[in-house]
This record gives sequence, C-alpha cells and structure tokens, in this order.
Amino acid sequence: MNKLVLSGQVTHCEPLRYTPAGIPLLSFVINHVSENIEAGLKRKVECEINAVAMGDLAKTNIQAGANINVSGFLAKRSAKSTQLVLHILKIEVIEN
Repeated sequence: MNKLVLSGQVTHCEPLRYTPAGIPLLSFVINHVSENIEAGLKRKVECEINAVAMGDLAKTNIQAGANINVSGFLAKRSAKSTQLVLHILKIEVIEN
C-alpha cells in the first residue's frame, strides 16, 4: 500500500496551471516539523516535500503560509526521475 498522511505548512505555492488534457494542477511545497518516538527516544523530525493537487482539489484556496493536513500517495515526478512527489487525494486547510 502507498499512503501518506502529513501535516505541515505550505512554504511555496506555484500558480494554478492546467495539464494538456485541461485538468487543473497545483504544485506546492509542504514543510513538516514534529517529534516522534523512535526506539524509545524522542526524535525531532523536519522535512520538506513537493506536493501536487489535481482536479477540484487544485482549486482549493492554498497559499504560502497555510497550515494543512493532507493524505495521498507518493509517485515519481516523471518516468525518468527518481524524485518523489506527494499526490494529494484529500486536503484540509487548518484555520488559525
């Protein structure tokens, strides 16, 4: 199974664009910071992940600085790339 659930802050958001098939596509970067327990010890976790939302999800009002919860799956950026991108299936904007 390929499923990822993540919360974080949007640090960069590109303008909405459309695929050649006319599907809305929104690319952005999520910065995640948390503490987890690993082998009985606290571990600070920080990461940035590239994400993409397509279709109606791409029209969600996402802006840099927004806090979000997302779930989706990981896939290669392209057929020839090894870089992973989080493809969003569900997104929740957390109001401050």
